[in-house]
Amino acid sequence: MRLLVLPGDGIGPEIITSTIAILDAIDRRFSLGLHYTTRDIGFAALEKTGTTLPDDILDIARSLDGTLLGPISHLDYPPRDKGGINVSAAFRRDLDLFANIRPARTRKGVFHRGTEMDLVIMREATEGMYPDRNMFAGTGEYMPTEDVAISMRKVTKKAIERIAIASFELAMVRRRKVTAVHKANAFVLTDGLFLKEFRRVAADYPEVVVEEVLIDAMAALLVRDASRYDVICTTNFYGDTLSDLASELSGSLGLAGSLNAGDEHAAAQAQHGSAPDIARQDKANPTSMILSAAMLLRWHGEKTGKGSYVEAAITLENTIDLVLSDASRRTGDLGGPLGTRAFTEVLVQALA
Repeated sequence: MRLLVLPGDGIGPEIITSTIAILDAIDRRFSLGLHYTTRDIGFAALEKTGTTLPDDILDIARSLDGTLLGPISHLDYPPRDKGGINVSAAFRRDLDLFANIRPARTRKGVFHRGTEMDLVIMREATEGMYPDRNMFAGTGEYMPTEDVAISMRKVTKKAIERIAIASFELAMVRRRKVTAVHKANAFVLTDGLFLKEFRRVAADYPEVVVEEVLIDAMAALLVRDASRYDVICTTNFYGDTLSDLASELSGSLGLAGSLNAGDEHAAAQAQHGSAPDIARQDKANPTSMILSAAMLLRWHGEKTGKGSYVEAAITLENTIDLVLSDASRRTGDLGGPLGTRAFTEVLVQALA
């Protein structure tokens, strides 16, 4: 499997280094034949090339089997016309990574808030309320006068159909329940179209229990009893928000894997941000990035029919659970004594 490695900003280089060490350990165990091509993005690329996303990066990603995408500090980038390109948005849009898959589950022995849970949020990632990916030319956000700002939302039949099918297919191998999250009582046309297409796809899966919940109610219900949910299907902004809530309730954003996946390409990316305040201090928890890499291995194995990749992903996930069950083998953000490098070494030894 040929991987493009993009360390990114802030703690990105540290957690990517950790992830590569873990992948090397799992490679030795399962003989996966992993190969890496490393390139700069973000501020490192901006300094060298004048852009946060050099022109050839996406073409390289298309030519390889998957991408390890480190966190980015997009909020701190200069304007687009000065090289500040949102790397995550470009990958999702230009590689058609329409499904942002974000699991959230509690783990034995790890503190969590609220109820036990084991759910997956299926977030449509190529359109919605994000102005950098909903127009053919220009941006979907503009100011007609200096005291008025307008942002446009795009919802299409094709995008909703794809994320709905992916959600139901996932539910078929889990607990066979899909919850559609929307706000059709306010966004009558856009969320109305979402519900229409969701219901049309749902009719093809009579074995799956279907539920529809308003976004504001869903936030409260996750806090009240997240154990009742299996697969949550929703649009971009709602999914972005709910996944952070669910992951924090389940233990920590630092334990939240995330995969951007399409039919042909996929990119593993930690659910959390770049945390520049703790960069280069050996404090970062690399678990989210490692779990995202495990999801990428599983995606590749299922796509190619190579069972060893799926087995490797399951082994990696189970090993992380085992290590985290011991409070003395956790990073500082989880109340443990370990830094990034020491935690990585513990995982490498556990995988040997």
